Amino acid sequence: MSMPPVALLALLGALTCIAPAHAGQARLLPPAAVPQPPAPPPPGPLPSPASLRPRAVSVMTLESPAFADGGLIPAAHAQTGRDVSPPLTWSGAPEGTATFVLVMRDLDAVAPGGGDDLLHWLVWNIPRTATSLPAGVPEGNAPEPPRGGGAVPRQPGDRLRQISATGPNYRGPAAPASGPAHHYVFELYALDVWVDVPAVGQSPAATRAAVMSAMAGHVRGKGVLTARYRRPAP
Repeated sequence: MSMPPVALLALLGALTCIAPAHAGQARLLPPAAVPQPPAPPPPGPLPSPASLRPRAVSVMTLESPAFADGGLIPAAHAQTGRDVSPPLTWSGAPEGTATFVLVMRDLDAVAPGGGDDLLHWLVWNIPRTATSLPAGVPEGNAPEPPRGGGAVPRQPGDRLRQISATGPNYRGPAAPASGPAHHYVFELYALDVWVDVPAVGQSPAATRAAVMSAMAGHVRGKGVLTARYRRPAP
């Protein structure tokens, strides 16, 4: 008896799922397994809102017994006088301070060659325990310790360093008598690191840029003192 075409096709389809296991037996083949992509790792913890906020910079108090904020710098601390650094005191350093950096600059003058304002004094790696600088800080810097293999590790604040636009020393104000008084700003920064920038080996402008770059992201406190100066009329 002949089989209808539809039934014949159904029988052939069923036979394709049967393969001999061994002589005299047959078994159904399981469908081929489809590879699955690996499961993604579980998400990590989300940062807290406090960790996303920039760390606040504490307001410090910076003063000088020699002049009031906004006052005139005495001649003793100017180029026309003894040209010695003024005494400075500060308070309000935040917890975690490692060292201080002091910058004195003339806001109304431009450094030779243009660009930055005129740098009169830059002192870095002031010890974290300090609360003042005396009048007349001696010029010069201690010899730089060796670098590289066998060098003794340096400690934060163990090498106070200083420069100005003209050398390793304080350089007092000298605004001409023919114009208005210049404004000189003293800025004290409390850092949570010490600044590993030597005071020699490059120009004052490059050293200043290197110190300011090393300070980025590490300022925890700041105090500002502003004063004025103009040479006396002849």
